[in-house]
Amino acid sequence: MRVLGVDPGLTRCGLGVVEGTPGKPPAMVAVGVIRTPAELDVAKRLVRIEAELDEWIAKYQPDAVAVERVFAQHNVRTVMGTAQASGVAMVVAARRGLPVALHTPSEVKAAVTGSGRADKEQVTTMVTRILKLSERPTPADAADALALAICQVWRGGVASKLQQAATGRAHLEAQAQAQSRLQLARLQAAVAAQQGKR
Repeated sequence: MRVLGVDPGLTRCGLGVVEGTPGKPPAMVAVGVIRTPAELDVAKRLVRIEAELDEWIAKYQPDAVAVERVFAQHNVRTVMGTAQASGVAMVVAARRGLPVALHTPSEVKAAVTGSGRADKEQVTTMVTRILKLSERPTPADAADALALAICQVWRGGVASKLQQAATGRAHLEAQAQAQSRLQLARLQAAVAAQQGKR
């Protein structure tokens, strides 16, 4: 499973592509940051983010996109920019037909460090270890994007396997019921034929 993690932001939007399966160490495919200048009009900044995200999806062909779920902060301007960038990421993924998963910061921290209260330093350290990187991904937005992708590979992969198993079981049950109805119909037809001969 290949996942594009997006740590949304207007000034810096972290991107990280990770490949792996649940229960095995994932591998980094790519990492980067989309930067937009603060003096640029917000609409134009969002267009830049959209274009670069689309390029990343075209280039790295992820199976899913994981975006950090926006949560309330004290700075409303920061939240607005983050929410706008997050919306752009979801639209770009949906336009390409990719599933989008939203993870809260504490979910991501818990997935990669074991603690939902870990700080950015701890997240970066664990991302570096998990992906066996020779150097720490910087800035923190890039490390956070990789952490999002790791979280989705591990947690989303398990959820996906459970969903596939449930779908498979439902399909087998439906087949068994259809087979049972067919056998019953044949038996009734045979009984009716026997009674008609008498």
